[in-house]
Amino acid sequence: MLFPLPLTIMLYFQLVIMAGTVMLAYYFEYTDTFNVHVQGFFCYDNSYTKPYHGPEESSAIPPALLYAVVAGVPTLVITVTESVLFLLQYTSKALDSREKTIVTGDCCYLNPLVRRTFRFLGVYTFGLFTTDIFVNAGQVVTGNLAPHFLTVCKPNYTALGCQQALRFISHQEACTGNEDDILRARKTFPSKEAALSVYAALYLAMYITCTVKAKGTRLAKPVLSLGLMCLAFLTGINRVAEYRNHWSDVIAGFIIGVAIATFLVVCVVHNFKGKLLLTENPPQDNMADTPMINLPRVESPLEKYIASQNHIAFAEVT
Repeated sequence: MLFPLPLTIMLYFQLVIMAGTVMLAYYFEYTDTFNVHVQGFFCYDNSYTKPYHGPEESSAIPPALLYAVVAGVPTLVITVTESVLFLLQYTSKALDSREKTIVTGDCCYLNPLVRRTFRFLGVYTFGLFTTDIFVNAGQVVTGNLAPHFLTVCKPNYTALGCQQALRFISHQEACTGNEDDILRARKTFPSKEAALSVYAALYLAMYITCTVKAKGTRLAKPVLSLGLMCLAFLTGINRVAEYRNHWSDVIAGFIIGVAIATFLVVCVVHNFKGKLLLTENPPQDNMADTPMINLPRVESPLEKYIASQNHIAFAEVT
């Protein structure tokens, strides 16, 4: 199957979009290009005086583990599933009349297995970085404070004049604690861990449900899908239990992850209902088997004249 030039251009355009998405996520995550909004607080506000359980690496679900799971598990599951489906179809059907290679442009040849795997994983990766961008944008714009903010901020209440009355502190110099801990404590809404975990779980659950059609999986697929969603839900609960996020942060993260995963699955990959791995060649048109439509025959004036002359000649002979 030869893809025309406009489709090849669209593939390159999609690669540019993916590169731009990755770069934007990088600037949000690892640079100070976007300044975090400085949100004020009231003196002795009990909503922000929860204990601090140490840096993110000391959490029960550290960022390294979370990122490895959301990146590695879907990649492994989709690759293995597509390979198994391809091998089952490859060995169960005749291969003489099957299409086994797809030509992209004039130089690149892609096996149907590679094409489907890259399609599903590419959309998943795009959604993963998009989720990260949405979450980081929300954190930068809102600057919502973590439940342990005042614990790491360590404000000097005497110098701030909090002895006489309840005051609202709005300037950044009010904190005397570690600057990195304070910056992280200002970026909690929405919860990144909740958004990434539920996005990966929902995308993978919908992939398993829509793709695996083997007999005997009527209960296995729901159990596996609900198990994935349960792990994502426990990730959000852990964030609240360790006083790293509020319930509102976790719920907002869940909404973002669910919305992006649902949109990509339904509108982009169409519930994973792509072409078969080995598609049959289209049958040739057989005009002999096509019934003809019977239309009334209209004689031309010339035909009528010839017929009348033949009738007269026949009468003279007889």
